Amino acid sequence: MIGSVVSPELRARIRGLALPIALAFGRMGLTPNALTVLGFGISVVAAFAASQQAWIPAGLLVIFGGVFDLFDGALARATNKVSRLGAFLDSVFDRAGEAVLYLGIALGCMWAGFGEGSVLAAAAMAASFMVSYTRAKSESLGFTRGTGMANVGIAPREVRLVVISLGLLFAPTPLYEAVPVAARCAGACDFPQGGYLTTALVVITVLALITTIQRIVHVTRQTPPESTSAATPGGDQHP
Repeated sequence: MIGSVVSPELRARIRGLALPIALAFGRMGLTPNALTVLGFGISVVAAFAASQQAWIPAGLLVIFGGVFDLFDGALARATNKVSRLGAFLDSVFDRAGEAVLYLGIALGCMWAGFGEGSVLAAAAMAASFMVSYTRAKSESLGFTRGTGMANVGIAPREVRLVVISLGLLFAPTPLYEAVPVAARCAGACDFPQGGYLTTALVVITVLALITTIQRIVHVTRQTPPESTSAATPGGDQHP
């Protein structure tokens, strides 16, 4: 298996740290599904901040939302309310939150006159979705059951959240101030327009593509030859 930089042991330790806070939310009457929806709401607020070029608040909200995302699963396990519906909602709202965030970044870049940033945000979103899709599709077909696929690849969702958070926190305002005027005119600079935000979007795109390839390789290595007969010739197996 091609391991993730976020090991199962690290995931377990982080979940243990989140447990007391999750139980506190439970005592307030909040359910795991309610926490899932609240986490999505945080992503929407972060996306709005990014669209207004409030990069630092957006970065802080992404960090908070990433931590908050731990609480729904921790509460469900602690209260024995783990369900397929909860897992479904958690996955769907995670993807929706990620999409909204990148859309907010794309809007912020566009309104800043930085069209390349909008393209990079779209590329990062597409690459990130391929990471999630390869996991969902492989598990639906019986490969790497449980949460095993989450441990395959160098850039799962947690890594991508850290990278984009750093990119937002260190993004200049306005974006074009990332490069000195002389360097922009000369066409030679260490960082392209957008500075660390540009770098973060490029890193996410590249790492997500590598992770997608790693997961495809992982699945093909555990596929017996006779399993291909289960597919309908010429048919589309996608949902």
